[in-house]
Amino acid sequence: MDALTLLLNRRSLPKLAAPAPQGDALDNIFRAGLRAPDHAALTPWRFIVSEGEGLQKLADILVEAAKADGAEEAVIEKASKAPFRAPMVITVVAKVTEHDKVPVIEQHLSAGCAVQAMQMAAVAQGFAGIWRTGSWAYHPVVREALGVSGEDLIAGFLYLGTADCRDAKAPERDLSQFVEYL
Repeated sequence: MDALTLLLNRRSLPKLAAPAPQGDALDNIFRAGLRAPDHAALTPWRFIVSEGEGLQKLADILVEAAKADGAEEAVIEKASKAPFRAPMVITVVAKVTEHDKVPVIEQHLSAGCAVQAMQMAAVAQGFAGIWRTGSWAYHPVVREALGVSGEDLIAGFLYLGTADCRDAKAPERDLSQFVEYL
Protein backbone atom coordinates (compact mmCIF):
# COMPACT_ATOMS: atom_id res chain seq x y z
CA MET A 1 0.00 0.00 0.00
CA ASP A 2 1.48 3.35 -0.98
CA ALA A 3 1.64 6.14 1.60
CA LEU A 4 -0.92 8.42 -0.03
CA THR A 5 -3.52 5.65 -0.32
CA LEU A 6 -2.89 4.77 3.31
CA LEU A 7 -3.38 8.34 4.50
CA LEU A 8 -6.37 9.16 2.31
CA ASN A 9 -8.22 6.03 3.43
CA ARG A 10 -7.38 6.05 7.14
CA ARG A 11 -10.13 4.51 9.24
CA SER A 12 -10.43 3.25 12.77
CA LEU A 13 -11.93 -0.22 13.04
CA PRO A 14 -13.83 -0.86 16.28
CA LYS A 15 -13.74 -4.68 16.18
CA LEU A 16 -10.27 -6.17 16.44
CA ALA A 17 -9.26 -9.79 16.91
CA ALA A 18 -6.04 -11.77 17.18
CA PRO A 19 -3.44 -11.76 15.96
CA ALA A 20 -1.91 -8.50 17.09
CA PRO A 21 1.34 -7.33 15.55
CA GLN A 22 4.42 -9.13 16.85
CA GLY A 23 8.14 -9.29 16.07
CA ASP A 24 9.31 -7.16 13.16
CA ALA A 25 5.78 -5.83 12.53
CA LEU A 26 5.53 -4.51 16.09
CA ASP A 27 9.07 -3.13 15.95
CA ASN A 28 8.10 -1.26 12.76
CA ILE A 29 5.13 0.23 14.58
CA PHE A 30 7.38 1.53 17.36
CA ARG A 31 9.95 2.80 14.84
CA ALA A 32 7.20 4.71 13.03
CA GLY A 33 6.16 6.31 16.33
CA LEU A 34 9.73 7.32 16.99
CA ARG A 35 9.77 9.20 13.65
CA ALA A 36 7.13 11.68 14.84
CA PRO A 37 8.14 15.35 14.66
CA ASP A 38 10.45 15.97 17.59
CA HIS A 39 11.70 19.54 18.07
CA ALA A 40 15.12 19.54 19.80
CA ALA A 41 15.22 15.71 19.72
CA LEU A 42 13.55 15.47 23.13
CA THR A 43 11.95 12.09 22.31
CA PRO A 44 8.85 12.97 24.34
CA TRP A 45 7.23 9.53 24.20
CA ARG A 46 6.79 6.37 26.21
CA PHE A 47 4.98 3.30 24.92
CA ILE A 48 3.32 0.90 27.39
CA VAL A 49 2.22 -2.37 25.79
CA SER A 50 -0.68 -4.35 27.24
CA GLU A 51 -1.38 -7.82 25.84
CA GLY A 52 -2.22 -11.16 27.41
CA GLU A 53 -2.15 -10.67 31.18
CA GLY A 54 -1.30 -7.01 30.59
CA LEU A 55 -4.82 -6.44 29.27
CA GLN A 56 -6.20 -7.67 32.59
CA LYS A 57 -3.81 -5.38 34.47
CA LEU A 58 -5.02 -2.43 32.39
CA ALA A 59 -8.64 -3.48 33.00
CA ASP A 60 -7.95 -3.61 36.76
CA ILE A 61 -6.56 -0.06 36.62
CA LEU A 62 -9.66 1.19 34.79
CA VAL A 63 -11.95 -0.59 37.27
CA GLU A 64 -10.05 0.98 40.17
CA ALA A 65 -10.54 4.41 38.55
CA ALA A 66 -14.26 3.80 38.06
CA LYS A 67 -14.66 2.68 41.66
CA ALA A 68 -12.71 5.73 42.89
CA ASP A 69 -15.36 7.85 41.15
CA GLY A 70 -18.17 5.92 42.81
CA ALA A 71 -19.36 4.81 39.39
CA GLU A 72 -22.44 2.70 38.86
CA GLU A 73 -21.98 -1.03 38.29
CA ALA A 74 -22.61 -0.67 34.53
CA VAL A 75 -19.68 1.76 34.22
CA ILE A 76 -17.44 -0.51 36.28
CA GLU A 77 -18.40 -3.46 34.06
CA LYS A 78 -17.65 -1.43 30.92
CA ALA A 79 -14.25 -0.45 32.34
CA SER A 80 -13.47 -4.11 33.05
CA LYS A 81 -14.06 -5.00 29.39
CA ALA A 82 -12.56 -1.96 27.66
CA PRO A 83 -9.01 -3.27 27.11
CA PHE A 84 -10.31 -6.52 25.64
CA ARG A 85 -11.64 -4.79 22.50
CA ALA A 86 -8.34 -5.80 20.91
CA PRO A 87 -5.55 -8.28 21.56
CA MET A 88 -3.10 -5.43 22.20
CA VAL A 89 -3.33 -1.91 23.61
CA ILE A 90 -0.38 0.45 23.44
CA THR A 91 -0.68 3.40 25.80
CA VAL A 92 1.24 6.31 24.31
CA VAL A 93 2.47 8.75 26.93
CA ALA A 94 3.77 12.23 26.21
CA LYS A 95 6.87 12.36 28.42
CA VAL A 96 7.50 16.08 28.87
CA THR A 97 10.97 17.53 29.29
CA GLU A 98 11.31 21.13 30.42
CA HIS A 99 12.90 23.06 27.57
CA ASP A 100 13.12 26.79 26.90
CA LYS A 101 12.43 26.42 23.15
CA VAL A 102 9.97 23.49 23.11
CA PRO A 103 6.70 24.22 24.91
CA VAL A 104 4.72 21.49 26.61
CA ILE A 105 1.95 21.63 23.98
CA GLU A 106 4.48 20.85 21.25
CA GLN A 107 5.62 17.75 23.14
CA HIS A 108 2.00 16.66 23.64
CA LEU A 109 1.34 17.12 19.92
CA SER A 110 4.47 15.14 19.11
CA ALA A 111 3.12 12.20 21.10
CA GLY A 112 -0.16 12.52 19.21
CA CYS A 113 1.78 12.36 15.95
CA ALA A 114 3.47 9.22 17.27
CA VAL A 115 0.07 7.57 17.83
CA GLN A 116 -1.03 8.44 14.29
CA ALA A 117 2.21 7.14 12.78
CA MET A 118 1.95 3.92 14.77
CA GLN A 119 -1.63 3.31 13.65
CA MET A 120 -0.66 3.93 10.02
CA ALA A 121 2.33 1.58 10.33
CA ALA A 122 0.00 -1.11 11.67
CA VAL A 123 -2.43 -0.67 8.77
CA ALA A 124 0.42 -0.64 6.23
CA GLN A 125 1.39 -4.09 7.51
CA GLY A 126 -2.11 -5.57 7.29
CA PHE A 127 -3.29 -4.91 10.84
CA ALA A 128 -5.99 -2.55 12.07
CA GLY A 129 -6.36 -0.21 14.98
CA ILE A 130 -8.31 2.44 16.76
CA TRP A 131 -6.98 5.37 18.75
CA ARG A 132 -9.00 6.10 21.87
CA THR A 133 -8.55 8.51 24.74
CA GLY A 134 -11.68 9.19 26.73
CA SER A 135 -11.89 10.14 30.37
CA TRP A 136 -9.61 7.28 31.47
CA ALA A 137 -6.65 8.99 29.81
CA TYR A 138 -6.99 11.92 32.21
CA HIS A 139 -8.06 10.08 35.34
CA PRO A 140 -5.62 10.49 38.27
CA VAL A 141 -5.84 6.79 39.23
CA VAL A 142 -4.94 5.72 35.69
CA ARG A 143 -2.20 8.34 35.39
CA GLU A 144 -0.61 7.26 38.66
CA ALA A 145 -0.82 3.54 37.89
CA LEU A 146 0.93 4.11 34.56
CA GLY A 147 3.58 6.44 35.98
CA VAL A 148 2.21 9.56 34.30
CA SER A 149 2.86 12.69 36.34
CA GLY A 150 3.24 16.44 36.12
CA GLU A 151 2.71 17.76 32.62
CA ASP A 152 3.05 14.32 31.06
CA LEU A 153 -0.16 13.01 29.54
CA ILE A 154 -1.65 9.94 27.99
CA ALA A 155 -1.91 10.88 24.31
CA GLY A 156 -3.98 7.81 23.60
CA PHE A 157 -4.70 4.14 23.91
CA LEU A 158 -3.88 2.53 20.56
CA TYR A 159 -5.89 -0.68 20.20
CA LEU A 160 -4.26 -3.02 17.66
CA GLY A 161 -5.20 -6.33 16.10
CA THR A 162 -6.66 -7.82 12.97
CA ALA A 163 -9.87 -6.43 11.49
CA ASP A 164 -12.91 -8.35 12.72
CA CYS A 165 -15.43 -6.26 10.78
CA ARG A 166 -15.86 -4.83 7.32
CA ASP A 167 -14.00 -1.64 6.59
CA ALA A 168 -16.40 1.17 5.74
CA LYS A 169 -15.31 3.63 3.08
CA ALA A 170 -13.82 6.82 4.48
CA PRO A 171 -16.32 9.68 4.13
CA GLU A 172 -15.60 12.21 1.43
CA ARG A 173 -15.38 15.74 2.77
CA ASP A 174 -15.78 19.00 0.91
CA LEU A 175 -12.35 20.66 1.04
CA SER A 176 -13.92 24.11 0.70
CA GLN A 177 -15.39 23.69 4.18
CA PHE A 178 -11.93 23.30 5.74
CA VAL A 179 -9.39 25.08 3.54
CA GLU A 180 -8.85 28.80 3.18
CA TYR A 181 -6.03 30.86 1.72
CA LEU A 182 -4.55 34.14 2.88
